[in-house]
Amino acid sequence: MTRPFLSIRAVRKAFGAFVAVHDVTIDVPKGEFLTFLGPSGSGKSTTLYAIAGFQDPTSGDVLLEDKSLLAVPSHRRNIGMVFQRYTLFPHLSVAENVAFPLRVRGRPDSEVRRKVADMLALVRLESFAGRYPGALSGGQQQRVALARALAYDPPILLMDEPLSALDKKLRQEIQAEIRRIHRETGVTILYVTHDQEEALHLSDRIALFKEGRIEQIGTGEDLYLRPASEFVAGFIGNSNFLTAEHLETENGTAVVRLADGSIIKGVKATHALGHGQKARLMVRPEAFRLMPAPGNASLAVEIVDTAFFGDRRRVVARTGSGEEIDVRPTSDTAEPGDADSASGQQIFFDPAAAFLFPA
Repeated sequence: MTRPFLSIRAVRKAFGAFVAVHDVTIDVPKGEFLTFLGPSGSGKSTTLYAIAGFQDPTSGDVLLEDKSLLAVPSHRRNIGMVFQRYTLFPHLSVAENVAFPLRVRGRPDSEVRRKVADMLALVRLESFAGRYPGALSGGQQQRVALARALAYDPPILLMDEPLSALDKKLRQEIQAEIRRIHRETGVTILYVTHDQEEALHLSDRIALFKEGRIEQIGTGEDLYLRPASEFVAGFIGNSNFLTAEHLETENGTAVVRLADGSIIKGVKATHALGHGQKARLMVRPEAFRLMPAPGNASLAVEIVDTAFFGDRRRVVARTGSGEEIDVRPTSDTAEPGDADSASGQQIFFDPAAAFLFPA
C-alpha cells in the first residue's frame, strides 16, 4: 500500500471551550490539488494553519512523507504559503520580492537569478521585474506572491482565500493561471475557499467542511452528483428541496408523497427511512424539463416567472402547496415557448436524478 505524501491525522483544535476543528483526517497524494471548502467559521483555515505550523493542534498529527511536522517550526517546514492579502514587501521590486525566500536560505546568486527568471516566466510577469508592488494591479500582485511562494521549490503550497479580494473577471483569470501552474509544476496544493464555483473549477478533490468537521470529501462530481447529506446537496450547486413523506423503499428506490399530494416513485434511496418518516426531496434545477419524457415524474405547478440566459432558461414555478421551484433546463432541452406552454400545467423530472434526505 502506497503511503500518502501528506497525512492529517485526527487533528483537533480547541480555543478554550470552543472547538474549531473536530478530529479531521485526510490523506493527500503527491501532486494533488485539494480544496478545503465551506462557510466562514467551518474550520478550513484553522486546519490549513495547523499544516503550516502557524497554530499547534490541540491533538492529532500532521505528517509529511510519514514524518511528523509538529515539532518543526513553521519557517523550517519548507511549505509555500499564499494569503488573501498579498504580503509583498512594498520597498522591494518584483524581482527582489521573488528572490527574498531564496536569499534568506542562502542560495548562491546564480541560482537566485535563474529561479527569479523562471518564476516570473511561470507567472508571465517577466517584463515587470523592476516594478514595485504599488505599481501593480491586484491580480499582478497575487501572481508575484505565487511566484515568491514557489521560488524555493516547496513540496506543498498552501493557499488561503487567495482570490477573494479580486473582482469576478480577474478571479477567473487567476484561477486559470493557478490551474496552469499546478499542471506545469506538479506541486501539491491545499487551497481554502468559501466559493463553490472556484473549488469545482480548480480541484482534484474537495473536502467540504461544516462546523469543524469534514462533511464529505471527493471529486467535484462526487459532491455534486452523489451528495452524502442535505448540507452537501445544498452547498454544492443550486438545489430545490421539497417537503416529502417517505412511504416505502424497495430494491433501492423509494416512493414518496410530496406536500401537494403528488406521489413520486423511483427516487434513489441513499438513506434508510421508515414508513411515514418526514423527508426532503432534492432536485437540481437543471434536472427539470418543461416537456414530458418517458419515465419522468410530473408536478402540477404555476409558472411564476421566466427569463432567458442564452445557454439556458430560468423558470420559477410554484407547487400547489406553495413551494417554489427553480427550473433551469439547458437550451437544448427547452424551446423558447416551453415555459408558456407549461404555465399552469406541469414540470417534469427523472426521479433517479433526485435525492431523498431525512428531514
